[in-house]
Amino acid sequence: MTTSTRFARSRGGIKTRLLAAVVAVAAVAGLSACAIGDGTDSSKPTIRLAYQSFPSGDLIVKNNHWLEDALPDYNIAWTKFDSGADINTAFVAGKIDFGAIGSSPVARGLSDPLRIDYKVAFVLDVAGDNEALVARNGSGINSVADLKGKRVATAFASTAHYSLLAALRQANVDPASVDLIDLQPQASLAAWQRGDIDAVYTWLPTLDELRKDGKTLITSREIATAGKPTLDLAVVSGSFAKDHPDVVDTWRKVQARALRLIHSDPAAAAKAIAAQLGTTEEDAAAQLKQGTYLTPEEIASPEWLGTDGKPGRLAFNLFSAAQFLAEQKQIPTAPSEQEFGNALYTKGLPDVLADK
Repeated sequence: MTTSTRFARSRGGIKTRLLAAVVAVAAVAGLSACAIGDGTDSSKPTIRLAYQSFPSGDLIVKNNHWLEDALPDYNIAWTKFDSGADINTAFVAGKIDFGAIGSSPVARGLSDPLRIDYKVAFVLDVAGDNEALVARNGSGINSVADLKGKRVATAFASTAHYSLLAALRQANVDPASVDLIDLQPQASLAAWQRGDIDAVYTWLPTLDELRKDGKTLITSREIATAGKPTLDLAVVSGSFAKDHPDVVDTWRKVQARALRLIHSDPAAAAKAIAAQLGTTEEDAAAQLKQGTYLTPEEIASPEWLGTDGKPGRLAFNLFSAAQFLAEQKQIPTAPSEQEFGNALYTKGLPDVLADK
């Protein structure tokens, strides 16, 4: 099979899966809209936010109703998603305005064939020990090199999938020699408990459940040190940002407030996150310690988002991720670094994140 033929078939496969996923997400979003409809004010517009259950300032904002308090003239609709791939699908379907999503799915979303019209507007965290590859005790797996011929689960098109491919490459293991299974975190935990899989690359809180009966082979912190960092980002629809820049400013301010709380009062941050995760405050505090949370000032620095009109180095991070995904034949080609720079939402930075 020629390279062009392989890409053509790959694109067709991606589009087919995307169409099916769009239908599924549209159905879920439709049900969600019906569910929130009973408690919403039909005279107000609705802001639709996609969140994920990993420890972040986004969960603090949700739990403490900071966005609802800051934007009383809007209905605020939160919808839980299991992975960045699903959030990308929801954006394609036009069902959400904001989303909490990993850097690898964002790199995919901004590349062919998706080319999603969204902007990166915030950095929720930098992945550290809160994402890792864990092998089952008794599986005979003691290193990444031992994964040949083994069944390994991860959520495809996620930051964990990206890190798994990077770990295999670092260990000179051909991904084709590993039985890779596409499973969302909760599904991978169920498969692990049934004994159906040998290893999983995933994130908190599922990761801590796997660690009770497994061995950590490598973490995203180690992979970042080797040159393949991953982040949890927040994106906003391009059209929404254009039409409602004041709402985006308010949303960024409450996200910055949450980051400050994580640094100034980690116990209060853990309490809010524990309520959202359905766990204890002690467990939430332990999960927070495994990630790296930037300050608002760091986010608006040249190293990350940058300042108004001067996109930061995050553009190169996304460009590098897209190049890697193209090398792994996960996407056809990587857009230019300039295109990723154009996708960073820097309007009003750094002033909009200042603690006033």
